[in-house]
Amino acid sequence: MKNELQRKVEQLTTLMDLSALVNSTLDTREIRRRAIEAATTLVNAETGSLLLIDQSTGDLFFEVALGDKGTVLNEIRLAKGQGIAGWVADNGQPVIINDTRSDPRFYQGADKKSCFETRNMVCVPVKTKEKPLGVLQAINKKDAAFDEDDKNILSALANQVASAIENANLYHELKETFYDTAQALAETIEKRDPYTGGHTQRVMNYSLEIGRTMGLPDNEMEELRLAAILHDIGKIGVRDSILLKNDRLDRDETVLMNQHTEFGAEILEHVRKLRHIIPGVRNHHEKFDGTGYPDRLCGDAIPLLARIIAVADTFDAMTTDRPYRRALSRQTAVAELLRFTGTQFDADIVGCFVRHIDALKEAS
Repeated sequence: MKNELQRKVEQLTTLMDLSALVNSTLDTREIRRRAIEAATTLVNAETGSLLLIDQSTGDLFFEVALGDKGTVLNEIRLAKGQGIAGWVADNGQPVIINDTRSDPRFYQGADKKSCFETRNMVCVPVKTKEKPLGVLQAINKKDAAFDEDDKNILSALANQVASAIENANLYHELKETFYDTAQALAETIEKRDPYTGGHTQRVMNYSLEIGRTMGLPDNEMEELRLAAILHDIGKIGVRDSILLKNDRLDRDETVLMNQHTEFGAEILEHVRKLRHIIPGVRNHHEKFDGTGYPDRLCGDAIPLLARIIAVADTFDAMTTDRPYRRALSRQTAVAELLRFTGTQFDADIVGCFVRHIDALKEAS
C-alpha cells in the first residue's frame, strides 16, 4: 500500500512538473522531449515516442523518440491509419496492447528498421477539442504488463502535451505572420527600384548563413533575420530622383541617400517590439576603421548584427547588376571582401562568409 501511494505521488509530481514546463516555454522541441521523458517515467517503460500528424497528408511521423533506438525511430513515417498508432489517431481512443505480435494492427516495419523488439505498448491520442495532433506511446513495460492505470496517467499526460503543442503552434504561426508582414513591407519598398528586386531576401539568406556559421544562438538568429529583412526600410524616405537615378550619385545625392539608415532607425522607434534590432538597421553601413556612417563607429563598437549585414549587403550589391555597371562574379566579389577586411569589414565575419561560399562551391 505504501509503495503504491508513493508511486502515485511520484506520478502526480511528474505531471505537475510537465504542466509547469508547458506554461513556461513555447519551444516545441523542448515540450516534446520532456513529454517523452515524462511518459517513460510515469509508466516505467523502456522507451516512448510522440508521433505527430502531418496535417497535409494525414501521415504520422516520429517527431521524438527516446531510448537506444530513438535516433532510428525519428526517421519513420506511417501512412494514415497504419499500425496501432495510426488506428489510435484515426479513432481517438487509447489502447493497451500487451502482446503486439498477436495484434493484426501492429506495424513491424519500425522494429525491422531499428532492430528493436516491441513486446507491449500503451498508445493514447494527443488531441485538442478541435483536431487530433498525434499519438503518445510508451513501449515495453519494464516490470509487468501495462494496465488501466498506465493508460489513464498517459492520457492525462497527452492532454497536457496537446495543450502545449497547440499553444506553441499558434505562437509560431503568429510569429511567421509577423515575419511575412515585415518581408512584404520590405519588398514593397524594393518595388520602387527594379534593380534591387530580391535584394532583401538575398541579404537575409546571406546574413543567416553567416550567423549559422558563427554558431549564433536562436534568439540572436531571430534578431538577425528581422534586422536583415528591414535593413533598408529607411529608403522609403529617399526621393525617387535619387533612389532611381541611372548613374552614380554625386556628393550631395550621396549624403541624402546615406540618410536612409537614420530614417530606418526612426521608423522602427515607433514599433516597441522592433527597437532591439535598430542597431542592425542604423549601423549596417559603418566601416570597421570608423569611416562609415551615420555614427562613424569602429571595430567591435559596431553592433554585431550590423557587421554581419554589412558583409551580406555589400556582397549582394557587388553580385547584382546596377544601372551603371554589370554584376561582379562571386569569385571577384569574395576577393573584394577579403581585400577590405579589417578596414571596411570584420575579419571574422568575412571569414565565416567565405567558408560558407566555399562550402557551396564544393557541394556544387
